[in-house]
Amino acid sequence: MEARDPELKKELDATLHARRELGEEYESALVESFLDKVEQRLDGTVDRRVRRQLAEQQMAVARGTRPPQQPADPNFGERFGFGIITMILAIPLSAIGVVNADLPGLIVTWTGIVGVNVVHASGGFSRSRKSRRDEGHSEWEE
Repeated sequence: MEARDPELKKELDATLHARRELGEEYESALVESFLDKVEQRLDGTVDRRVRRQLAEQQMAVARGTRPPQQPADPNFGERFGFGIITMILAIPLSAIGVVNADLPGLIVTWTGIVGVNVVHASGGFSRSRKSRRDEGHSEWEE
């Protein structure tokens, strides 16, 4: 999916046109429909990239060349997955923020998304869980 996807732009134009014709009572359904299409396109792009990387790794193994190095950080996969999930969830959250509070809603939404990712990347979530487990406390106890 390119930064400027003509098909997605057509979908957005059609959604906006339908919103003008149908009125505000159908706005949430139209936004959800458009976001579903964006999510499908994003999923397709991610799937193609993952398949391409797997094929490249398989070709490297078949040729007997050295496979790509694994990340040095053992938590890289967890952080990367968390980042991808928050970016996928950012689409509907951004729409909700804009619909309810315009630009300030969008700013608050993205501040929260960035904040959660920074805390997770710094290890703030995992450290607090590990320290409680090490002390013999359950995650649910206070």
